[in-house]
Amino acid sequence: MNLSPVPTAIRYAAAPESQQVTDWAPRIAWVIGLLLVVALVYWLMREGWKWRSVLQSDLPELPQAPAGPGEPRLTMTGRYHGSTTAGQWLERIVAHGLGARSRVELTLTEHGVDVVRPGANDFFIPAGRLRGARLDKGIAGKVLTEDGLLVITWEHGDRLLDSGFRSDRAAEHAAWLDALRAMSGDTSGAPGAPGTADEPHGTTDAAATTHHEEGAR
Repeated sequence: MNLSPVPTAIRYAAAPESQQVTDWAPRIAWVIGLLLVVALVYWLMREGWKWRSVLQSDLPELPQAPAGPGEPRLTMTGRYHGSTTAGQWLERIVAHGLGARSRVELTLTEHGVDVVRPGANDFFIPAGRLRGARLDKGIAGKVLTEDGLLVITWEHGDRLLDSGFRSDRAAEHAAWLDALRAMSGDTSGAPGAPGTADEPHGTTDAAATTHHEEGAR
């Protein structure tokens, strides 16, 4: 009997290797299932958005800037992060395009705040409807860094709204805050100031850090 390992090694080397068979059916089924879940979530979000818009159908058309807006006192470029019912940072307002986040150009004059949004609905906040301003870190479900948002509280129809803006240069927020409070007569802060149960100051710093980059876009 030949016990030499050489012939055995040669036989193993010469034997054809079997190809691993990939079972594609489970993988395809998993991908299809995942796509269906994503589509369902998107559809539910879209329907929820539409239903919210129906519930807010009593909100009047947005004010527009007057023909003679006046001399600019302050200007700002940045992001519009949404509007909510005042003091309720998760109760998003979507009627008349207020729910769409966008780039923004703000101009403050003696008549009010002109909000120009490329690709979205522009609107105007008349000076007589300003009710306050504050610095905050979240609005409409969006959380940023502490005091990363300039939130303007204003009256529209029979509702009091909060609208959140983030300047490209955060140092500008302080000047805007002072000017808006002076114009509105607000000396103690608007509804939803720290201490309100459901406003974003209850959000953890970790959550704020996690959402910072997303909110800045």
